[in-house]
Formats: sequence, structure tokens, C-alpha cells
Amino acid sequence: MRRDEGTLHSAIGTLSTNRMVKRRPSPVDSKAGPLTDGPTARALLAWYDRHRRTLPWRAKPGDIPDPYRVWLSEIMLQQTTVTAVKPYFEKFLTLFPDVFALAAAPTEAVMSAWAGLGYYSRARNLHACAKAIVEVHGGIFPETPDALRALPGIGEYTSAAIASIAFNRVATVVDGNVERVISRLYAIEEPLPGSKPQIKALTTALVPEDRPGDFAQAMMDLGATLCSPKSPSCILCPFSGSCAAQKRGDAEIFPRKTPKKEGQLRRGAAFVLLREDGAILVRTRPDKGLLGGMTEVPGTEWSASFKAKDVTTLAPIEAEWTKLRGHVRHVFTHFPLELTIYAARCSKRKSAPQGARFVSLDALDQEALPSVMKKAITFALENFPQ
Repeated sequence: MRRDEGTLHSAIGTLSTNRMVKRRPSPVDSKAGPLTDGPTARALLAWYDRHRRTLPWRAKPGDIPDPYRVWLSEIMLQQTTVTAVKPYFEKFLTLFPDVFALAAAPTEAVMSAWAGLGYYSRARNLHACAKAIVEVHGGIFPETPDALRALPGIGEYTSAAIASIAFNRVATVVDGNVERVISRLYAIEEPLPGSKPQIKALTTALVPEDRPGDFAQAMMDLGATLCSPKSPSCILCPFSGSCAAQKRGDAEIFPRKTPKKEGQLRRGAAFVLLREDGAILVRTRPDKGLLGGMTEVPGTEWSASFKAKDVTTLAPIEAEWTKLRGHVRHVFTHFPLELTIYAARCSKRKSAPQGARFVSLDALDQEALPSVMKKAITFALENFPQ
């Protein structure tokens, strides 16, 4: 029998909200001088109360946050923008309105709903985490960072964010926005990622015990709006007058970053086979590895040493393969990819080879197609002669 998740969450949230602990002393940075803890935190929260963003996963003022929404949004927002996440979040809530529905869903349905959002290991971990919460915790989210970190796909940042925002636990939440704000507040010269421990320590000292969840969200909102990467609106900032970088007049240069090495270009080929009844040949990638469990058109391995000679011998079936002019380009986190597209047609009586299947073009939106595969199929449809 399903538990009354909302009632239990409300009780937990109320107990968490009532925790009050004595404040810690103000942070002091030897290079930039001290900032006062109380007034600085209060100024930020006063700004947040007036200017907080309205987000589909964020509880309204006075409401108890829903841990399921908080968790889902935090996983989706990793390496992704709020604008990109909103439609996916709303779709997920429609398909999987609570953790029980998500845990019970087929893996294919979860991957399909995630398709296009990227970093697909997050979707696999999301599904595994939902199952663990249901099977191990009876559908109730743990509220401490340590207990949350024991769940699949939840690391140090995500556990702190969920504990803080959903349960008002005192935890240090540091994302890219917070790194930028703190780096500017103290004019931290050491580049990222080396400065992460210092940033975390300074953030920890600023977190107020009475409203840690609001403080975490306020820091995120500040970094996403006023304390933007290129053109910060320092005059409107609640930290105005207390920010070392503002006083120096060079806020834009923070945070300092160590230049990233660009990944080596990889190449490969993709085979787009169109059946005369309007179906296309696809297969599912192995569960582990890049794009694990996602749908793809058959293709070769991707490597820096890829050679296009005799590549059609690797095609899924014998057919009159046409090499299309141009390439499909896609950039992953660690490397850019360039795909050569080969296209062919076959009779509707043609059977799919082992490990593959034909899917109608109309049904492709129900498949877990990553962006690179959508590009390959679109490229073939637009460039393959009728």
C-alpha cells in the first residue's frame, strides 16, 4: 500500500524548519579582509524575498518544498541551463508525478523522456535512485547529506542541495553560480578548480542556520541574474559595498579558471537505412558507457584514427549505400565528433538484423534518441535523394 508521501514530507519539513542553532563567526579572508556574516546574509535574504525567481520546482513562499521536485530538478540542472530544463521537468512530472511512478516506469520510458537533455548517465542513475528510495526508504527521501549520498547518482553537491532546500538542513551548497559570487566577494586569485576548497569554506561560514535552503537558492539566483559572468550588475547587488572585486572594479575576471584542454577530434560513420514503408533501422546502445541505453542508428566506433576506406563493409546490412556530402558535427563534454553519413533504402519486406529494429518515423519521438542521432537522421532525410 502506497504511503501518504505528502503528509510525511510535510511533517519532516516542519521538523527541519524548526531546527535552530547558534550562528558561526564571520568569515575572514587574509587577502580581501573580513565580511560581516549576519548583515551580509540578511541583506541577501532580503533581496531574495523581493526578487526570487519563480521556477516550476521551487516551493512558493510559505509552502513546504517537495523533495521529489527538488531532487529531480537538481539532477536535471547539472551541466544544463534552467531554460533547457523547464520543459523536460514539466514532461517528467506529467509522466512520472512522484517517486513511486518513476521507480515503476520501464527504463526505456525514462530514457525516452530524458532524450535530448544530455549526460545520459544521469537518467540511468535517476531511475536507479528512484527505485532505491522506494525499495529501501519506503518512498520517503532521506533528509541528511550523508544518507542522500548513499543513493545512486547523488554526490556531494546534490546531497547538500536536497538537504538544504527540501529539508532546511544546514549544508554548504556550491554550484557554478555560488563559485562566481564567492570568488568575487573575496577576489580569490587562485584559479578553479584549485580554489574550490577555499570557496566552500567561505560559503560554509556564511550559511545562516535559520534559512539555509533559502540562502542556497538566493546565492544561485544572485549568480544567475545580477552576478552574471560577463556583465555583473554590481550597483543592484545586495552585496554591493562588501564585495572585494567590486571595490577593485574587475569583477568580470572572477572566478579565475585554469584553461581547459580541448579534446581530440573523433570521427566515425553512421548508417541510416530507410525502409520503403517509412521505417528506419535503429538499435539500443549498451547500458554502460557514453550514451548508454540510448537509441542510435547503426554506426562505427568513434576514434581519432577513423578511416573511411571500405567503411560500408561495417554497415548493418548489404545495400546500395550512398555517402552523403558533408558531415554531422557534435560536441560532447570531452571531445568533438564528426560523423560521415551513409544512407540506403530497402524493401518493406526486409527484416531487421539481430540486435536492431525498424521504427516508423512517426514513432521516433518515443525513442531515447540523443541529439547526435537526431542530427544524423535529419541530415540523411534532408540530403538523401528521393
